[in-house]
Amino acid sequence: MSKTWLIIKREYLTRVRNKTFILSTILTPLLFVGLITAVTVISVKNVDRETVAVVDKANIFRGSIDSTKAVTFSFVQGVDSTNYKVKGYSAILYAPTDSTSKYRLISQKQLGMIAENNVEDKINESMENRMLKSKYNIDTKELDAARKNVPHAELDQAYYEGATIKKGNSELAYGIGYGSGFLIYITLFIYGTMVMRGVMEEKTNRIAEVVISSVKPFQLMMGKIIGIGAVGLTQLLLWIVLIIGLSTAASAIFSHETLQQASDASQQLNNGNVGMAKGAAGGFNAMQETLGSANWLLIIGCFIFYFLFGYLFYASLFAAVGSAVNEDPQDAQSLLLPITMPIIISIVIMINAITNPAGSLATWSSMIPFFSPIVMMARIPFGVPGTVPYWQLIVSMLLLVLGFLGTTWISAKIYRTGILMYVKKATWKELWKWAWRKY
Repeated sequence: MSKTWLIIKREYLTRVRNKTFILSTILTPLLFVGLITAVTVISVKNVDRETVAVVDKANIFRGSIDSTKAVTFSFVQGVDSTNYKVKGYSAILYAPTDSTSKYRLISQKQLGMIAENNVEDKINESMENRMLKSKYNIDTKELDAARKNVPHAELDQAYYEGATIKKGNSELAYGIGYGSGFLIYITLFIYGTMVMRGVMEEKTNRIAEVVISSVKPFQLMMGKIIGIGAVGLTQLLLWIVLIIGLSTAASAIFSHETLQQASDASQQLNNGNVGMAKGAAGGFNAMQETLGSANWLLIIGCFIFYFLFGYLFYASLFAAVGSAVNEDPQDAQSLLLPITMPIIISIVIMINAITNPAGSLATWSSMIPFFSPIVMMARIPFGVPGTVPYWQLIVSMLLLVLGFLGTTWISAKIYRTGILMYVKKATWKELWKWAWRKY
């Protein structure tokens, strides 16, 4: 055990003191928060505005069509498809002259989707107003004013967590589940590949031969897996602390009015609907209120469990592949496919799980060790034991631990043979023989 501890200590300290580790730990949260800040600034200050000249010979629009934040409509004389650009317009809109004609929008360049949707929405709104005016003699201006005064319905969602009723927010659960699952997905790839490369380097440099003379292959493999896993957990905790700190600082820089303007601008660009902008702001405020009601102790505890055992489950397989590969990286790629495919499939199932967390696909996949680290973390934020009964969570954790012990046992037997195999090119058939060979 003391020898395994020495290997763990060496793997941990070597990587933590590395400049790449220090820079990536600091720069990743800065990049993340900086990207969000840049998007906020751009959404507020850099809004493209298109000017559209309207040709309406049949007087369909009655000489008026409401402009939006993205599109300004102008009714002018003497403008056609040959001179609209010279007169300073982005596009020209031809209203139909009879019932068989269509609306035509001509522009020098392809307009963006937001601007095109704005034009189409305003045309449909004009047609609706004209029909209401002619058929029901309804003043559309009074109707628009009445629509703005309609109160926004607020849904107070609640669910049972055992015998307790708790306030729910599907958007919050969606965000936590997606973020947690995706973070585990990324770390499995990053640190699993790091284990494989570490084993490959020691094998190709013949360092393993010297180490194995005093340490058992199983101790060497476990030392590398646990040491690199500790590096990953350290980096993850530092990322969480830095991201929370930087996010708090960024929110202090931007005033509430600026953030509200960004939200309103985004909604107006999408459909020009002020009511939806208020609804989005209300949803955001509701999410902030519900944030404190989430069972963070359970979520964080489960995240650490699935992060650690998911990593240990896959890291042993990555280590086995690294021990079987010689100097050719293409050999590693061919052997990695059966290991990486379940991770990729997990992220596909996770997308289904966060939209239907109680569905059959999400339920059974969250208990299979190959998928459970990612899929179960996507389900847990929706409620335990409401959406995820205790028996499902216990079975999932138990199977993942047993899966880790099983893959470690198989990988250790492959590692024992592969770490000293230099000439022969390994295949999955050979690895299978090594796994079941009797010593």
